[in-house]
Amino acid sequence: MRLTKKSDQPAAPSQSSGLGLSRRRFLKNSGVAAGGVATVGMMAPGMMQQAEAAGATAGAPTEVKRTICSHCSVGCGVYAEVQNGIWTGQEPAFDHPFNAGAHCAKGAALREHGHGDRRLKYPMKLVDGKWKKLSWDEAINEVGDKMLQVRKESGPDSVYWLGSAKFSNEQAYLFRKYAAMWGTNNVDHQARICHSTTVAGVANTWGYGAMTNSFNDIHFAKSIILIGSNPAEAHPVSLQHIFRAKERNKAHIICVDPRFTRTAAHANEYIRIRPGSDVAFIWGLLWHIFENGWEDKQFIQQRVYGMDEVREEVKKWTPAEVEDVTGVKESQMRRAAKELAENRPGTVIWCMGGTQHTTGNNNTRAYCILMLALGNMGTSGGGTNIFRGHDNVQGATDLGILSHTLPGYYGLSDGAWKHWSKVWDLDHDWVSSRFDQEVYRKLKPMNNKGIPVSRWIDGVLEDKEQMDQKDNLRVMVCWGHAVNSQTRGPEMKKAIEKLDTLVIVDPYPTHAAVMSDRKDGVYLIPACTQFETYGSVTASNRSIQWRDQIIEPLFESKPDHEIMYLFSKKLGFDQQLFKNIEIKNGQPVVEDITREINKGMWTIGYTGQSPERLKLHQKNWHTFNYDTLKGEGGPASGDYYGMPWPCWGTAEQGHPGTPILYDTSKPVAEGGLTFRARFGVERDGVNLLAEGSFSKGSDIKNGYPEFSEKLLKKLGWWDDLTAEEKKMAEGKNWKTDLSGGIQRVAIKHGCAPFGNAKARAVVWTFPDKVPLHREPLYTNRRDLVSKYPTWNDSESMYRLPTMYKSIQDKDLSKEYPIILTSGRLVEYEGGGEETRSNPWLAELQQEMFVEVNPVDANNQGFKDGDDVWVEGAEGGKVLVKALVTNRVEEGVVFMPFHFGGKFQGKDLTDKYPTGAAPYVVGEAANTATTYGYDPVTQMQESKVTLCRINKASA
Repeated sequence: MRLTKKSDQPAAPSQSSGLGLSRRRFLKNSGVAAGGVATVGMMAPGMMQQAEAAGATAGAPTEVKRTICSHCSVGCGVYAEVQNGIWTGQEPAFDHPFNAGAHCAKGAALREHGHGDRRLKYPMKLVDGKWKKLSWDEAINEVGDKMLQVRKESGPDSVYWLGSAKFSNEQAYLFRKYAAMWGTNNVDHQARICHSTTVAGVANTWGYGAMTNSFNDIHFAKSIILIGSNPAEAHPVSLQHIFRAKERNKAHIICVDPRFTRTAAHANEYIRIRPGSDVAFIWGLLWHIFENGWEDKQFIQQRVYGMDEVREEVKKWTPAEVEDVTGVKESQMRRAAKELAENRPGTVIWCMGGTQHTTGNNNTRAYCILMLALGNMGTSGGGTNIFRGHDNVQGATDLGILSHTLPGYYGLSDGAWKHWSKVWDLDHDWVSSRFDQEVYRKLKPMNNKGIPVSRWIDGVLEDKEQMDQKDNLRVMVCWGHAVNSQTRGPEMKKAIEKLDTLVIVDPYPTHAAVMSDRKDGVYLIPACTQFETYGSVTASNRSIQWRDQIIEPLFESKPDHEIMYLFSKKLGFDQQLFKNIEIKNGQPVVEDITREINKGMWTIGYTGQSPERLKLHQKNWHTFNYDTLKGEGGPASGDYYGMPWPCWGTAEQGHPGTPILYDTSKPVAEGGLTFRARFGVERDGVNLLAEGSFSKGSDIKNGYPEFSEKLLKKLGWWDDLTAEEKKMAEGKNWKTDLSGGIQRVAIKHGCAPFGNAKARAVVWTFPDKVPLHREPLYTNRRDLVSKYPTWNDSESMYRLPTMYKSIQDKDLSKEYPIILTSGRLVEYEGGGEETRSNPWLAELQQEMFVEVNPVDANNQGFKDGDDVWVEGAEGGKVLVKALVTNRVEEGVVFMPFHFGGKFQGKDLTDKYPTGAAPYVVGEAANTATTYGYDPVTQMQESKVTLCRINKASA
């Protein structure tokens, strides 16, 4: 189908003053473009070619716009070239402070998303197994009528709102607010199944659940330990920051992974561990650190609570026990511990290899405790550098597309709802009335955690008498989410078939549209990509970046926030949802949404990044230092790029952002911070506040609790507030004072608004106070189950019964003897629908496969390239190519999770709408994965289960 320009306005001529440093200017300045033939000849063929559109018009004026890559969360800057409304070229931004001209394969292929002929082109519904075109009015009305009918019969909780890490910040915030207006906490997004255990584990250690430093700050590290992280494929541009530390500081890189990855190939030391043994491994490192007195005793005394309890657990993890459980020998453990101790500051980097376990929160807390023991927190070159996945999974998490909280991690208490009702300028009683008013297990649904995305299939299939809500899920809305990224594929197929209605809102049809045997009741709503709208996005390091709109929405697609507006009108709450947000030309004004975020997000400091400040940073990429991210002259001088949160107070107060969390070497007003006083001031008579540690310039030279109206009055600082601030701050604290006065006065006196406490190595509110090793639910080490058992089954977690012991008690290790793990490929992302629909990327990886050790392949009688069946311990099976390799050890296999479009040997290509099937289809790895959920967050266990492999018959 030929692309048609929708706008009647001619493209504006290019303005050279706004382009920054492009590839051509960079090459010209460095002598490569002119007279630099010898230099070009040294480069790999095609290495420096520009991505051009075949339809570019010679001589047509070119407008250059600034955007951010829509794949991973590194946040790379891109210059997009537009002619006559068509995206004709792109270049990586050499002056961008994150990528400095670098691109990965996915980033280099971005332009195709604005032209892809595999996109959804108009609304459709499935009728008698065939896709029928609908108008937008028909789609909104039909879907809306079905939702309203289900609401009337089964209550608002029977509709599930599954949002997206591909939303902008503004869309993410609006989506969570939208779910609240509908009257449910059954709302979630990808973070549940990627880093929910990070957010919970890290936030409950020191206050905030996010990356503490930045990609750029890794430049200052002297040691780097990567565990369950493969940035060479998942975050390729981040490697340039890791390499800078290696080149500058001779940083020692340790890669810990069950599989020898592309990242491991760059490490000084590769350590292979048994999948699911992360806690045992970390305690093994700490055994050597404590045994040799390598811990930072002063840091622990001043800033850490509960390390003595950790020491008692670590004593049990002798070198022999560690080797038995992890497979790592004592000599290698000691060498790694010594390298970390002798090369400080050091940082730990982890990704989903550490989080996607039933023990995910234990893993992430153990990583944090390792850094606390070494004194690597709150310092440049140190910290926990958590690499997030999708481009805005950090922002979507912060903005609350989660079943257990409102935006800003305020939770679901009455106080949280009253705060946000005030921000929304709505009566709290009206908001409350939107919810089911029944009580389940002593909680009303409004105050109870909703069903997480990892468990939505149980929300459909479970006996409703066992659930903490009125009825099962009957309508599923998949809004920018790939269902093949979730475990238990066969049960998901059953759940989709049981639903009344499935609604998919996405630029692409996705695996959800084709994996079931439904003949009707499926709707496809075409959303446009982020390049066809504008707004802000939060990178992994907490920096917020502004995106320009590159082109008009393609075909009949619409921006997500416009679709939310259309549905809210149909469902009857548009006046409340957009009470203080202007609707202009049928679309909510994005900047108005940003300002509403600024008005309410005091907990994590999303209040100082106004649209005006964000746009200023976007226009001045070149002024920010590549190492520190600090503005050096220019209009944003002194700010840190993207004003990484917390950016305290109002925009007018001009806080620069916080580049390194918990860094006491700087004043709070200049980006310094303490550990958050989130857990009280004492426990069992023991002080929880910092001792002799405080941020530079603090008027309080010791620990202190979080700031409130009462504390200001006690300190004699109340009169530092203006008269207007006093009115708004009365009875409030730093999180709920909408004037920002309490935060302003605290910072004026050099204090962190959230207090100054110790990090806690012991989390007394979690199932395991001290992180414990527990065997996976499906384990072939049956000899370890009695020693390291899982938890008992639970009658209710996130509204649903949850099994642990009853599964682990069944020994399936003889029938399914091989460990199955999963991960990423550099060519694709997430469920892969978007990237497998990109011809440039599809060409690079055309087959779904399983990596198998030669010993296992030989024992099972197949060779490299053979078709094999991989069958999971619950019976789900996939037909894939065998890749026989020593990357995995004997008894372990690996599959990438980016594929879809096939199901248990059946090709589903003909089920896609005409012309919308991805270029590459393959079995979804998660068809073979199994049950298992973290007890704190319900993170799925997709990194360790059991399987068997057999050669497929000819």
